[in-house]
Amino acid sequence: MPASHDLNGLMKFLSRDEWRERFAEVFDDHFGPILADGDMEFEELAEVLGADRAMTLWGCAFEDFLTQDFEGEPSNIVDEYLKRRGWKENAQTRAYMGALRSSVMSLYEVSDVVPGQSLMARDLLRGGEPIAVKEGTATKTLKQWDKIAARIVPVLGKNILAGSLLHFTREATESLFDGLLGVCGKRNARKLPAIKDEDLRAVASMFTLAWVFDALGKAMDMQMLQNAEGDVFMFHDVRFPLAAGVTQKDIAARLNGIAGMSQENAQFWNWLEYMPQGEDRPKEAGTLSLDTVMDNGLRVLGNVELKGGFLCLSANSAERAEKGTALIRRAFGDLVRTPLTEIRTIQQMMAERPAKDGKTPSSEMPPELAEQVIHEYLDQHYRETLDQPVRMLGGKTPRQAVKSQTGRQKVAEWLKYLENQTARQPDRANPTAAYSFEWMWTELGVHDLRR
Repeated sequence: MPASHDLNGLMKFLSRDEWRERFAEVFDDHFGPILADGDMEFEELAEVLGADRAMTLWGCAFEDFLTQDFEGEPSNIVDEYLKRRGWKENAQTRAYMGALRSSVMSLYEVSDVVPGQSLMARDLLRGGEPIAVKEGTATKTLKQWDKIAARIVPVLGKNILAGSLLHFTREATESLFDGLLGVCGKRNARKLPAIKDEDLRAVASMFTLAWVFDALGKAMDMQMLQNAEGDVFMFHDVRFPLAAGVTQKDIAARLNGIAGMSQENAQFWNWLEYMPQGEDRPKEAGTLSLDTVMDNGLRVLGNVELKGGFLCLSANSAERAEKGTALIRRAFGDLVRTPLTEIRTIQQMMAERPAKDGKTPSSEMPPELAEQVIHEYLDQHYRETLDQPVRMLGGKTPRQAVKSQTGRQKVAEWLKYLENQTARQPDRANPTAAYSFEWMWTELGVHDLRR
């Protein structure tokens, strides 16, 4: 946060007994249901979501606290601080604190992002036209049609974002809308009515709760991913140094003698689940498996590859790595030395993308040609999609949906979702990142809703 928007003085003021106890009440509104449900402390929540996210979440509760009027005197921390300590702050900081005092947390749709400078924000809860916001930090990562929960405050003639901003996924947005419909007594309504400022202030904690439940669920799902045997995903790379004089022919003979080893080429084997002839692979009803399955229905338990002077076993769990290691040691005996094992979580594997050589799938052809080929494919794909049922449109095709006013709104949201997912492509050199959906807005006749 810029020095001119420094809230350190207010935060120190928070340590006073009368404010510390009141802040605990607001903090509990924002995090109590989550911490109680998970039987955890805030510090444990921070370990799961990360320190930076935890600080942003704490800031959401703090900014909400700044708007609160409590019984008795003093009733508001900002009023009291400016009265007693305001003379220490510059004019811009005082204006910022005053703006936060009367601020409202809302959900905005972002457009026309100029990195490092500005964005347009459309209030999805209070309605109205998009407003221009001066912003230097968040605009470096925000993309077209992102949805954010934030406080936009006027300071000395400019609209700026307060310090705590939450990026809302589609799932978190739906959860928030469902909660707000319930609060408004419109649970069965199709559309959320415009909400007044005072009503939004009363439900500020709902933004935090909706965001955290979504983020926490995704984080826990990622940590608890399992393979078909129910083992936790943990990638193991086991490297066996080869003894002197071992030849490629020796390796092939030993590996091909292991039940389930299927040779792909001179240096690579798939390690498949072994099913004796006449037996069928057992079906796991309702099991979600991220394992690779071959055309013959056999699951890939791992891979074995000859790399230089090493025989390398890769498996996605500790249990599979242990079993594969035992098989190789039994088959190879003294032909391999004591192995070295590298262990990586699925998060670490994902963080390693794109590939270490930095190449994209299209790097074997000129970038201009790759982009043309991929864009032509996307044109064909989305043109076919216009006549296919879309889940976000209630099972209707886009062409069917635009025949009603409600359907037009849903189609606009769907197109924004497609554009947003493309804009968030991490590799900006990827040809899909430059794909334009402009023609779809025009063909479906909803271009007037692209704002």
